Amino acid sequence: MGYFMKLNIIIPCYNEEEVLEESYRRFVKVMSGVSYDYSFIFINDGSRDRTLEILRNLAKQDEKVTVISFSRNFGHQNAVSAGLHNVDGDAAVIIDADLQDPPEEIPKMVEKWQTTGCNIVYAVRESRKGESFFKLMTARIYYRTLNALSEYAFPVDTGDFRLVDRAVVDAFARFPEKHKYLRGLFSWMGFRQEPHMYKREERYAGSTKYSLSKMVHLAAVGIFGFSKKPLKLAISLGLMCIIFAIAIIVWMVCLNIFRPEKIVPGWSSTIFIVLLMGGIQLFTIGILGEYIGNIFDETKGRPEYIIQEKINLK
Repeated sequence: MGYFMKLNIIIPCYNEEEVLEESYRRFVKVMSGVSYDYSFIFINDGSRDRTLEILRNLAKQDEKVTVISFSRNFGHQNAVSAGLHNVDGDAAVIIDADLQDPPEEIPKMVEKWQTTGCNIVYAVRESRKGESFFKLMTARIYYRTLNALSEYAFPVDTGDFRLVDRAVVDAFARFPEKHKYLRGLFSWMGFRQEPHMYKREERYAGSTKYSLSKMVHLAAVGIFGFSKKPLKLAISLGLMCIIFAIAIIVWMVCLNIFRPEKIVPGWSSTIFIVLLMGGIQLFTIGILGEYIGNIFDETKGRPEYIIQEKINLK
């Protein structure tokens, strides 16, 4: 691509006062060496610390800094969505502020995008420093489970760190749904994608803002947003219960005929069967509840996020 181009860097922030200034310094250091235009889109996702104050100061000092501040915390995926809705360049890079995803990888991703002619360059983690065995294992299991359940193939060992070009950004603007699972949507779009291998670092400072409950919620959005197989699972569980119940009935009939002395009044297995059937029923009802809840949220038609303040936004 030999024409003049502009790159937008989308950086969602939630309570990142400890790392934000160092992040900005690293971003500027990296981008000052490129030959194309660029700008930063910082999204303050309802932070309760000094994040917004720091962003205001950065925006005053640097006209390349755009700030979008939410009225409250709407979540990481909605913050990234707000950034994508305000892209004015030829491509955009999505990256967190915590410096686990090194800003130094951005020019390499742009180069791969330019040389391969692809639409998306997604970053694949070769290694992940500073993360617990539990998180590594659950992430590994989750991505492979999602691929097994989904009708579409998703890259494993990836996050939201990626480059998307203008065609992808324009297509994304057409999605009206509220519960967005971005890495899933980018795969669903079907544009040409290329991997970029990198080593993920530890957080520069502070602690992760993705609690276990938030990770579980994101996992649920991914599974229930891109797969109907959990609904079919309810049918399979029901069929298994019927077969199991028939087997128990046959067994009890045989005991009555051949070993009647083995029949104990108030047989405890009755309780077992009741609990099993009740548990499976509640499980399948819960699956239906997730889908119905998503439908309920979509029908309300509420916005994904509410912007309280904009700085340097054209």
